[in-house]
Amino acid sequence: MRLLYVSAEGAVALQALPSTLPLEGFIWVHCERPGFEAAVPALQAALQRWDCGPLVELHVSDLLNAHLPSHFDYTSWYDLLVFRRLTATTPEAPPGGNGSPGAGSANGSGGSGGATATPAPAAQPGPALVDTSPVGFAIYDRVLVTVHPAQCPVRAYFERRLTAPGGMRERGGPRLPVSPADLMLRMVNHMVDSYLDLRRLLTRQLGALQQALLHPRSRFHDWQVLLDARNALHLLEDTCEDQRAAVQEWIDGLEEQPPPAGAQSAREFELLKVRSRDVQEHIERVLSHVRRLEQSAETAVQMHFSALGHRTNDIMRTLTVLTAIFLPLNLITGFFGMNFDALPLIHSGTGVWIAVALMAALGVGLGAFFWRKRYLGTTRR
Repeated sequence: MRLLYVSAEGAVALQALPSTLPLEGFIWVHCERPGFEAAVPALQAALQRWDCGPLVELHVSDLLNAHLPSHFDYTSWYDLLVFRRLTATTPEAPPGGNGSPGAGSANGSGGSGGATATPAPAAQPGPALVDTSPVGFAIYDRVLVTVHPAQCPVRAYFERRLTAPGGMRERGGPRLPVSPADLMLRMVNHMVDSYLDLRRLLTRQLGALQQALLHPRSRFHDWQVLLDARNALHLLEDTCEDQRAAVQEWIDGLEEQPPPAGAQSAREFELLKVRSRDVQEHIERVLSHVRRLEQSAETAVQMHFSALGHRTNDIMRTLTVLTAIFLPLNLITGFFGMNFDALPLIHSGTGVWIAVALMAALGVGLGAFFWRKRYLGTTRR
């Protein structure tokens, strides 16, 4: 368990839980989930000593649960927010690749020039594995208790930023958080930004899969990769919906509170609501983008099967036309192949050439007729 005293002058690390709360600022108590269970008795005693009220046992169980979805709960003396942060493991990019299939070989540099056919794109790696872990927040008026997973980069980032010289300088806001709720929202916003960064990776990898699906010369076999991509998008959508619901409940709780009396307190309260709406807007952006990616992947699959059906129709049409051309030729050869002595041209020396010329003229005529009807043709690649 680590302690940090945050005030307007700066942030100072504490070695032990103080006997009383300072007159100004607030205390941030943060620890990792494996060590939180051992620190609960001392923390509960300190909260009682500070007249903040202890944590409810059910909420302690929620903070210890590593599989809990994002949600919000409250009591008369503190609020509880569980928010799932992203821990994405991304596959390494192939050497010399930029995510675009066939980018290096599409233009070609050989002597054949434009006659070189574009090769089918190679198989692309699957999307990032969307792995999440919950971060718990117990927000008091002057105490913030956070429970993080082991080696959480969010906790290390904010501890380093708060204790750095000059504090946290943010555009359009104060350097240091003015309340536990303000610090909580900054941490949640930082976690949502990682989801915004994940959008670019998912877009690039799904774009590679779509190009492989729609390439005219490809034989797509990476259906397991595409299924994993859709499952990752479904998981990300469920996670964002839980996050949106939790933040919306937090905003509703703020709206129900009466405005503070002082002008400075009222301004800080309004800034807190603005920051809360900003966090919700970021979650909405991630959610809408994930849904667009899902629709794009579904559309690419449907276009792939439509292209396969169109290609099959072209092949069947070509075979049908060839059959229609050769059927009259088979009729002619079958007619002159009958075992009758009185058939015309069979005793003539030029009969075979007349029959060949007739069949050639009939074949060329039917071919030209079907070509004009566009039953035969070439597709420009």
